[in-house]
Amino acid sequence: MRVQLLTRAGCHLCDDAAAVVAQVCAATGTGWEPVDVDADDELRAEYGDQVPVVLVDGAEHASFRVDPQRLRAALAC
Repeated sequence: MRVQLLTRAGCHLCDDAAAVVAQVCAATGTGWEPVDVDADDELRAEYGDQVPVVLVDGAEHASFRVDPQRLRAALAC
């Protein structure tokens, strides 16, 4: 998957980010997956206070809010 969305249960910003990521990835034909930070000790330690976090090709792309145009541009590369 090119895009991972680091989330946690009960996070309304995560739900908003998932909607944007799903829409952009569907439009660009890019695979994505949600990842629960609370299920992985290392991810929780690194990103637990900043979810949602979008990773593109393993690199941090955005946190808290996802700009659809910026994500589209990153996926065009």
